[in-house]
Amino acid sequence: MADGASGSTTGSDATRPTPPWPDSDSDANLARIVADTDADPDPARVAEDWARSGVPLLTGHADGPPLLPPGAAATFAAWLADRVAAAGGARFDGARLLGERAALNGRGRQGRLSVGGSCRLLPTRDGWAAVSDARPDDPLLWSALIGRDLDAGALPGRLADWVAAHDGADLDERVALLGLAGGALRPRPGRTCPLPGTPRAGAGLLVVDFSALWAGPLCAHLLGTAGARVVKVETPTRPDGARFGDPAFYDLLHAGHASVVLDPGDARGRAALHELVGRADVVVEASRPRALAGFGLDAEAAAARGCTWISITAYGRAAGRVGFGDDVAAARGLLGTDAQGLPVFAGDAVADPLTGLLAAALALSEQPGGGGAVREVSMADVVTACLSVPGAGEARVVGHGGGWLVDTGGTTFPLSAPRPRRPAATAPASGADTADVLRELGIRVP
Repeated sequence: MADGASGSTTGSDATRPTPPWPDSDSDANLARIVADTDADPDPARVAEDWARSGVPLLTGHADGPPLLPPGAAATFAAWLADRVAAAGGARFDGARLLGERAALNGRGRQGRLSVGGSCRLLPTRDGWAAVSDARPDDPLLWSALIGRDLDAGALPGRLADWVAAHDGADLDERVALLGLAGGALRPRPGRTCPLPGTPRAGAGLLVVDFSALWAGPLCAHLLGTAGARVVKVETPTRPDGARFGDPAFYDLLHAGHASVVLDPGDARGRAALHELVGRADVVVEASRPRALAGFGLDAEAAAARGCTWISITAYGRAAGRVGFGDDVAAARGLLGTDAQGLPVFAGDAVADPLTGLLAAALALSEQPGGGGAVREVSMADVVTACLSVPGAGEARVVGHGGGWLVDTGGTTFPLSAPRPRRPAATAPASGADTADVLRELGIRVP
């Protein structure tokens, strides 16, 4: 069991200029702030941030040139990392964080197949769609969607044929019905995104983290670098799926955290779960509201007693839709465009780290009106906010001496390869700290 920093190395970028977003209260909308203050980021700054992030090298076809994504996601990520640092968190370059999973995994750009390999861009009858096949049950569910028996080898072709013969709206309806991740590419301008307010110190906060995979654990990891004590909670039947992925990436996000396993189906386990949440200063979760209700957890009640409840979703708590970083980013328009004018994936599931950064900055902010709050962080809205800000203008990627540059027409920036931070310790095994954490907090061990 660890208290304080998360145990990962971070690096420093002391000479990096602060991104040009203004300070804001936590309910403001990014696009509105930029417009109202006439503070659009300089296109050259946006180009430099993209070049430094490594994301262009993860955008485009494997046998083609890297591509510059639209919007200003790398600049937003850098600004959010600075907000985390202002609350006592480790200082690092948020732009570079966007490509670190791909760097750890040794993966690169694959055009209309995502960097991680679990999401595809497919043409529909009236446009394009993104479909994710990341979970063990997904092949069976996609087979049910297209009305065919499961045949894993034939599924990719069958699914592509079905999607090509249907409108995006038809796909969206069936995806929502079956709980699949994916849907038509439909940018939604004008959506709002909460922004962090006045920083508060993270040292000494008790964080209970129910989340899994990337966005939520990144949020908890960043809170740990600010001095928070992080307790990761899993159930016996639903461990974090990231445990079965790249060990280095899992260790990066979870080293230094305590691991607790509780069974909400058991009366004593459920009671311990409720007591643990009752002691939390911050709760991080990425569950649909009905799943939380099934555990007997009430976000609003926790907020009323002073807890900051961070609720990470794909499309909002009310929507109830499933989504992963690649398909959500694509659906909202964060994509590259190849030489034929067709979409390709931009980076590696960038909606995940963007959302994790924002969630951490919100948790490390004084809440509106003081006390607690439920802060909803929708991946789709975060992506839309980044696209609402002017991007790198006419900048483009050009070859130079065996490498690549981002050329703005007046200035050039070398294109950096994705670069990971390295974990300084190993994450604990699932449930390794259950008894110690509960006893220390005065909670009866089930």
